[in-house]
Amino acid sequence: MRRITRIATVGIASAALALSATACGGKKSSDASSSPSESGQKSAAIAYDIGGRGDQSFNDAAYAGLKKAETDLKIKGAEAEPTDGEGEADKVQRLTELARKGNNPVIGVGFAYAPAIKKVAPKFPNTTFGIIDDTSVTGPNVANMVFNEEQGSYLAGVAAAKVSKTGTVGFIGGVEVPLIKKFEAGFAQGVKDTNPNAKVLTTYLTQPPNFDGFAKPDLGKAAAQGQLDAGGADVIYAAAGLAGSGAIEAASTKGKWAIGVDSDQYNQAGLAKYKDSILTSVTKDVSDSVFNLIKSVEEGKPTTGEIRYGLDKDGVGLADSNPKYKEMTDVIAAVEKAKADIIAKKITVKTAP
Repeated sequence: MRRITRIATVGIASAALALSATACGGKKSSDASSSPSESGQKSAAIAYDIGGRGDQSFNDAAYAGLKKAETDLKIKGAEAEPTDGEGEADKVQRLTELARKGNNPVIGVGFAYAPAIKKVAPKFPNTTFGIIDDTSVTGPNVANMVFNEEQGSYLAGVAAAKVSKTGTVGFIGGVEVPLIKKFEAGFAQGVKDTNPNAKVLTTYLTQPPNFDGFAKPDLGKAAAQGQLDAGGADVIYAAAGLAGSGAIEAASTKGKWAIGVDSDQYNQAGLAKYKDSILTSVTKDVSDSVFNLIKSVEEGKPTTGEIRYGLDKDGVGLADSNPKYKEMTDVIAAVEKAKADIIAKKITVKTAP
């Protein structure tokens, strides 16, 4: 699979994480040569969010969907990386280049692509544009792939409250934007509904327009250390993309629990050193959302409009890969009950704190 652009590796909290990002295809030299579609083979493209491929989380989940499409649908895949400190014009240029090269669909990984897709999609009416985590931009050739993150985060809150010995848990958000506040809201509600006396510490790494909080593990590590040391937390849940790796590292170093996000981070090779401390992960089926959109285009019936993934469709959930978690029968029972109650609408999960 080729990349359209590359950037230098963003700051990594430790050498192990730096090596993992490179091993997973992290930021190398630029590659802007001919697209796969020029060979006559059908192609699809994804443009990554901040942090790029190798984040062990959100972007890697999107990549898995593209890779599956390559294998199962026999298409070519193209990828495009973000650049540090880029603006809207950079995203417009990236999406335009991908569409001009004949990729279909072209998928923007993350809400930050909304303004660019709004500009580019009308210029390529025969190309389907997908955007993950946004419904603000619409059009006859735009697919909005969105998730009930608050529902999965509620389950994480239940698990955190059940395993916490101090009664204090931490939430770390990458950037304080409405999307990440959905994670916070669900998590805090799940904790409080399980243990009304529990305390939830909340830290946001950066404020928009600074989106470094999704890209720098050192920020996540420092925030987690503060919650663990000064705050007395013994479970840390980070919704912070690549920066969340630092939070996981900090929790592992202290012998405390971490909860992953977006991908099943227990199974991420770049986090193998810390996996025993990853209790569970709030998963979003970004992989299937990418694959399903590509498949719809290949079948000649491109899906457009809002495509929502919630607990009822297993579009979000809680991973159980860690054997230690599987042994916690009381925790699993509480999580399963909460899941059933949410699906049955006995519990309404908040989308804002």
